[in-house]
Amino acid sequence: MTCEFINDLGLDAPIFQAPMAGVSTPAMAAAVSNAGGLGALGVGASTPESARRVIQETQALTARPFNVNVFCHAPALADSDRERRWIERARPLFESFGATPPARLREIYAPFQASDAMLEVLLETRPAVVSFHFGLPRPDQIEALRLAGCRLMATATCLAEARQIAGRGLDAIIAQGWGAGGHRGVFDTDATDERRSTQALTRQLAQEIPLPIIAAGGLMNGVDIERALSWGAVAAQLGTAFIRCPESAADNAYRAHLVSGAGTVMTRGISGRPARCLINRFTAWAEDADCKDIPAYPNTYDLGKALNDAAKERGETGFGAQWAGIGKARGDSLPAGELILKLEEERRTAISAG
Repeated sequence: MTCEFINDLGLDAPIFQAPMAGVSTPAMAAAVSNAGGLGALGVGASTPESARRVIQETQALTARPFNVNVFCHAPALADSDRERRWIERARPLFESFGATPPARLREIYAPFQASDAMLEVLLETRPAVVSFHFGLPRPDQIEALRLAGCRLMATATCLAEARQIAGRGLDAIIAQGWGAGGHRGVFDTDATDERRSTQALTRQLAQEIPLPIIAAGGLMNGVDIERALSWGAVAAQLGTAFIRCPESAADNAYRAHLVSGAGTVMTRGISGRPARCLINRFTAWAEDADCKDIPAYPNTYDLGKALNDAAKERGETGFGAQWAGIGKARGDSLPAGELILKLEEERRTAISAG
């Protein structure tokens, strides 16, 4: 199954770059794909127009397959009282930076299920791979993308989610372990999170689900990739490993914080959904917030982005969404294409070493 799936995509290495909305760029995705891996774009936070632009920019830089990722979160349930309390909780922070918090919170990202315009962009541009995070799209959207020739993948954090993905007839599953950076791909944020490690989840899904499994979470080098393959994965997906690449859109403060020795923590306080972030002033401020007091995703993120903008205006960089996985200390700053070659060389060396 490994060779069939990887060969069908025309890859030279079983290495997928994570989509990383806000960090991945056309230059990064194209460099990864040109080097033999599977590059990726995260457009879940984009308008259809900007998504079309970055997909076309990437297609101009590579003729090889790449992945386009969209968000399938449940529409936000507005709760004006909860949102008002959250705004007031943050007001002293805004005022400390000479700013005023938003008067209300907006649903800044539309879920893919509700965006026929985003579907049309994907049908027009026809990326080789389309992946889904936070859930699954409508059956008619899946069928339309399949008829357009796209390979389809979705993130699972547990066996139950993986079974839903397989039941919808998708082509592969991304097994996201607890140590992964960025947003958890959980379908239901109110359900109990099993918090399975990448190894445990990958092994379980490889044994239980007859689809190719891509391991994701805390994987940083070629040795990690080869271990993931030994767990039953057909490929490994790495995100944090690419943040310091020159093609990354991460700002200098984010890059510096990655190598500062700071740990990571899972937080809902930045966006309203659980996400693993570098410990910073934002995560510290949100640490004692009760989950039931935090508004829904992505409305909470509206305030989070406004707070980060206000802080940066005053030279404070500790309120960014600095997503990172547990292996972040082992990152590299090579160009993305060179990093793929290094990772594959490390993986092959690990095989030779036995």
